[in-house]
Amino acid sequence: MKKILLIEDEVSIAELQRDYLEISDFSVDIQHTGDAGLQQALQGNYHLIILDIMLPGLNGFEICKQIRAVKNIPILLVSAKKEDIDKIRGLGLGADDYITKPFSPSELVARVKAHLARYERLSGSHPKSNSIYVHGISIDKSARRVHINGEVVPFTTKEFDTLVFFVMHPNQVLSKEQLYENIWGLESAADVSTVTVHIRKLREKIERNPAHPKFLETVWGAGYRFNV
Repeated sequence: MKKILLIEDEVSIAELQRDYLEISDFSVDIQHTGDAGLQQALQGNYHLIILDIMLPGLNGFEICKQIRAVKNIPILLVSAKKEDIDKIRGLGLGADDYITKPFSPSELVARVKAHLARYERLSGSHPKSNSIYVHGISIDKSARRVHINGEVVPFTTKEFDTLVFFVMHPNQVLSKEQLYENIWGLESAADVSTVTVHIRKLREKIERNPAHPKFLETVWGAGYRFNV
């Protein structure tokens, strides 16, 4: 049974979300404050974390940043804030998704399942193709570890998944919708700004000059291409 940590200060909302997740055979722990949530996230062995942004004590952004520094699991940010700047900030700190309130519990369950399934699929590689080497980038898919020019470089869950997907589809133009659907496992009609944020973060890590990328190229009006 997959274990989920739900960090949400509104008790009624947290209990409703827990009920829907438990019906779907997830084990759910709840924390209502930022400090307690962070402590449990770091100490517990969870498969996914659902994290509200506005919390007593530490806010969700700071919690996300600290969790991501040591754990490579899906993090779903939840907030009533609809501004793009908050989405960009959250995704930039390593969150895998940003869900805007109000939303139905069934939508949350669907997103949780999609992220877990995608994570398992992309990390459960075939034995013969566990390692990839291209442009000085060495990718160990089993260990989910990346070396660039011999040095270990930390990647968030979705940054790693995005890099692997590009490398596995070299010299192909991939639209934002294709990337979102294949990596996030959600409907492509959802907010594809997530893709843009992760492309920027990838370039900062794999390109010598992210402003003028050589490997991860923008094909205007069509998408992106990983040149090999």
